[in-house]
Amino acid sequence: MSGDMVQIFSEFIGTLILILLGGGVCAAVNLNKSKAQNSGWIVIAFGWALAVTIAVYIAGMNGPAHLNPAVTIAMAVDGSFKMSLVLPFIIAQLLGAIVGAVLVWLDYLLHFDATTDKGAILGTFATGPAIRNYPANFITEVIGTFVLVLGLLAFGANKFADGTNVFAVGGLILAIGLSLGGPTGYAINPARDLGPRIAHFFLPMKNKGDSDWAYSWIPIIAPIVGGLLAVGLFHFMK
Repeated sequence: MSGDMVQIFSEFIGTLILILLGGGVCAAVNLNKSKAQNSGWIVIAFGWALAVTIAVYIAGMNGPAHLNPAVTIAMAVDGSFKMSLVLPFIIAQLLGAIVGAVLVWLDYLLHFDATTDKGAILGTFATGPAIRNYPANFITEVIGTFVLVLGLLAFGANKFADGTNVFAVGGLILAIGLSLGGPTGYAINPARDLGPRIAHFFLPMKNKGDSDWAYSWIPIIAPIVGGLLAVGLFHFMK
């Protein structure tokens, strides 16, 4: 494969791993008869932070390991990423997220069958607001992604020992989840939400409910806005 194709495939694999592990911790906490059921928000926040860390290590062998359309778009606007690769990266990220969500479903198949709470099932796949108020929910996702992208840009401007910057990224995700994730579940990544939501829509789960498409635009648009705002502030500070 060409260098560009290797990077695109790495985005697919990395995002697949991200959702497999991140969605997996949501399934572990939310679904009936799981040994981790009701273990709480702290477990979810740490699970997602570790999911990002491991996925970035895997995808970062052969590419920038964005794993997030909001990051890809922000880096292209920043000038540190080729504009011609934006759409292929986003497609790869979305497809990886769908496949990752399907693998979570297969891994927890018996537990999905044992769960009748439609909200818990959807929450394994996609984010949703604790209090549904679209302007407030939008702002929350903008703020979370703003912190994410600003942190990533700042990491890039600092020196790390080889391989250690990934731990800083994991810590950033953990901080966002613990501090800012309560209102909406911190999608901060359009692929992380849309891909699994699509999987939820088509997978044959006997107890599933609506995929909540009315909310789905917020974790798509708001992270992109937050990322672009972070790029603007970063360049102002330089």
